[in-house]
Amino acid sequence: MLAAQARALLAAAYRAGLPRLHEMGLGEARHSFTKLLLGYQPRSLAPAVTTELKLPRPPRSGGALKARLYRPPDAISALPVVLFFHGGGWTLGSLDGYDSFCRALAEAGSAAVLAVDYRLAPEYPFPAAVDDALFALDWVAAHGADLALDPARIAVAGDSAGGNLAAVAALSARDAGWPALRAQLLIYPVASQNPGGASFADFGDGFLLDADTLAWFQANYLPAGQDRLDWRASPADALFLGNLPSTRIVLAQCDPLHDDGLAFAQALRDAGVDVAVDDVSDTIHGFITMGRIFPQADAVIARAGRALREVLG
Repeated sequence: MLAAQARALLAAAYRAGLPRLHEMGLGEARHSFTKLLLGYQPRSLAPAVTTELKLPRPPRSGGALKARLYRPPDAISALPVVLFFHGGGWTLGSLDGYDSFCRALAEAGSAAVLAVDYRLAPEYPFPAAVDDALFALDWVAAHGADLALDPARIAVAGDSAGGNLAAVAALSARDAGWPALRAQLLIYPVASQNPGGASFADFGDGFLLDADTLAWFQANYLPAGQDRLDWRASPADALFLGNLPSTRIVLAQCDPLHDDGLAFAQALRDAGVDVAVDDVSDTIHGFITMGRIFPQADAVIARAGRALREVLG
């Protein structure tokens, strides 16, 4: 059962007369999403040394890609690096909104975290975000050593839409024959553009991530309907899911995407991938960045960090 604070949050979000994200203008929705993230994250920030980066590329490819590098303080040797993609339905989200989470993950994983400010829809629809994710992965493999990052110890991670991008990046890296990734951390990922299962029916309204909001995200990101059939939009639909790195999938019990996440985990296992699932009770989609409401978030980040340390070394 959701705790009283979580029920109060949902009651406030659904107060009569207040628009939901998909009913707002784009600028208002982005502002509201960032305000939600900043308002419900823990007040204390994990210490980290941060560096603002601009990953260079030609203007025809989107121009310089902004990113933020987090390093645990006092780190001396070359660090493993976790390439992180934020959530927000490919439409919302920012580096600032995920600053607290990235600090916590860097501390828990004893690793550097490189957060990528990929281009957002609808201004930049599919596959712009995928292109940015793959460019960032290629860049860190080629240039990470210049920043005291170990290109032989790379993981990808993301939540929600970011989890979708992380999964697609891992599949693409495998297919391209790039240096093998060590791990992927997928936090309630969008595994399929055709969500289903009992969880979608049970939690598709009234639990913050609504079915109507999901449809809005999809319309922004995939305005050409046929793109939903592209595995780069729906990684669960890739023809082959084997030969992927050690995978950790975090799920929220009261999330319309919960059952899709479970099915994706099983499909990966069936393909021979080492998969661990952290299925967190009494939580909703988005809980990992709302530690002031969901105390489970700290423990989940700690477990994810421990798993990353074991794999990355």
